[in-house]
Amino acid sequence: MARYLQEHLSFTQARAVLEEAVDGSGQKTMKLKGICIEGGVRNANERVYPVSEIATAVDTINKQIVEGHSVLGEVDHPDDLKINLDRVSHMIEKMWMDGPAGMGTLKILPTPMGELVKTMLQSGVKLGVSSRGSGNVDDRTGHVSDFEIVTVDVVAQPSAPNAYPTAIYEGLLNHKGGQRLLDMFKDPANSSKAQRYVKDEVMSLIRGLKIKGN
Repeated sequence: MARYLQEHLSFTQARAVLEEAVDGSGQKTMKLKGICIEGGVRNANERVYPVSEIATAVDTINKQIVEGHSVLGEVDHPDDLKINLDRVSHMIEKMWMDGPAGMGTLKILPTPMGELVKTMLQSGVKLGVSSRGSGNVDDRTGHVSDFEIVTVDVVAQPSAPNAYPTAIYEGLLNHKGGQRLLDMFKDPANSSKAQRYVKDEVMSLIRGLKIKGN
């Protein structure tokens, strides 16, 4: 039976590069580009992903994108392979192979979770990435076969597990005005209004949180 597989890479391991650009509609977009999964090496979970397996999985993701499907990613991992729309922060624009590594470009979306990620990145918070997928694992060698990537999520640095961004999300819900802010983002008519003050509100929240592991 195929297993649910998660593989974390820190900001440094992913060699993540932030890119900001203006799209055709004049809106500024932020993208996170770097390594999404490494092949041919034994990782922290004692698993080894053959490069051929990663290449096939990357090709499958790109076919979905070319066919017009949106490959969405979340803040932190859920407990299964389901995509939870209320936690979506970005979409995968493309993936490609660079030697043994599966690379990707993640476009940060103007969703509540996307705005939290964007604010943290702009403020210097180092977030990592983590692939989410399924595959078979040889319990003796740790080699993975029949691997499929479902998405790539934005996660905390491994040195501070669960510190970011789960605590920020939960803190926002408990923060005065936090739920109102999330509701505003869900209403397209209020999106521009929310954009005007979201950074100050979120930064106030971040300063007020006591994040464990830091």
